[in-house]
Amino acid sequence: MLPRLIRPLLWLLLAALLCCGPGIQPVAASLTNNTYDGNIYALYAGNGSLVPPRTTLAQALAEHRPAVVVYFLDDASASKRFAPEVSELQRLWGNSIELIPLATDPLQNRPDGGVDDPAHYWKGVIPQVVVFDAAGKVVLDASGQVDPDGLNRAISTATGIALPEGQRSSTTISFNELNSEVISQP
Repeated sequence: MLPRLIRPLLWLLLAALLCCGPGIQPVAASLTNNTYDGNIYALYAGNGSLVPPRTTLAQALAEHRPAVVVYFLDDASASKRFAPEVSELQRLWGNSIELIPLATDPLQNRPDGGVDDPAHYWKGVIPQVVVFDAAGKVVLDASGQVDPDGLNRAISTATGIALPEGQRSSTTISFNELNSEVISQP
């Protein structure tokens, strides 16, 4: 038999669970739907440091730094699936490039601000990747699930830095229903 003080507490706890329980919903984040799940780089690539970007396209071009602009939407499954590729770019190229992931919502329905404005290059599709060399010349402008090897070759051209041996081919593997990892193949 339960002590006299514990029984009312258990009834109170049971009543609270019954009242609040049906309102609690499980988390339903998914790579395959177009719902907003939060920062896609933190959730699907394990790298929340990408957003917001540390620099702007205008700053990168003014400083003659190679840049990679990635246009995305947090609520698009195509962007969610591409997030690990963007994270891998940061790991592989580090400070050799300015990596600038940009949500496209602020770019919509506004005037083109010229060649140092990211809206100038956005074509209305996501994901889209634009690679600039140090002179500001577009080396690659590709949309959709961009081939990581072609993207790395374009960045190599833009930076003048050869890809390290063993980094010439990569593949994306999923290790659970939310996260993927890009791995290099020899």
